[in-house]
Amino acid sequence: MRDREAVLKPLPAIAPFWPMLAGQAKSEFLMLARVPAFTIPTIVFPIMFFALFGLPHVNEAFEHVVVGQYMLASFGAYAVISVALFSFGVTVAQERARKATALMRSSPLRPLAYLGGKTVATLAFAFVTLSALFAFGAGVGGVRFEPGTWLELYGVLLLGVFPFIALGFAVGYLAGGNSAVAILNLINLPMAFGSGLFMPLPLLPLAVQHVAPYLPAYHYAQLAWNIVGARSESTLTAVSWLVGYAVVFLALALRAYGREEAKEFG
Repeated sequence: MRDREAVLKPLPAIAPFWPMLAGQAKSEFLMLARVPAFTIPTIVFPIMFFALFGLPHVNEAFEHVVVGQYMLASFGAYAVISVALFSFGVTVAQERARKATALMRSSPLRPLAYLGGKTVATLAFAFVTLSALFAFGAGVGGVRFEPGTWLELYGVLLLGVFPFIALGFAVGYLAGGNSAVAILNLINLPMAFGSGLFMPLPLLPLAVQHVAPYLPAYHYAQLAWNIVGARSESTLTAVSWLVGYAVVFLALALRAYGREEAKEFG
């Protein structure tokens, strides 16, 4: 009788959410790690830029801040922004071009697990990229922080990256599979330079200094700069700007996503 009841007992229609999220995150991380065109630039470029712009002046002082510490925080911000933009923007655009998003939408995979898996994988890869940069800065450049300061840098850079995840998601649904990389480069590099990530803002032209406070990367970098003693705006102000950008970019992404859904399944 019990065997019969067990047979007749209805099975769940969809797998539990958390195992689905974990499986999707693992799959997304392995997909990113196995693409040299993604892994090499995102890991090597921040280290290379720190070597070019930071190492020659690593022990010098600039406006009461050690240059090496300041530039390590700056390129840490650049590294995480790059991972967020390209991991979401390029992969989503390419999946759309291959109709993989339509296939996943018709599968039992929940949309929230799909987006959550990409987010977790992005944060995990950003952690790897930051670790490589910080190891280079400490080992080659001799940059030193207290253990708590290292942890603070990890924390603010990983927690503050969500506006750029939303921006990458929006580009992924607005751009084509072949054009996403070019569009993201046109966004990422000028934004990073204009925000003072490659050179401190006081050394940049006045026009750039006036534009910088309206760029999301500027306020994101403030979270890291505040930790190393280069405070120019409060953490609350920076977070408020980032939340505003996150809302705008997420609204744009959801609008593009909804339009794609209507076209594919409407």
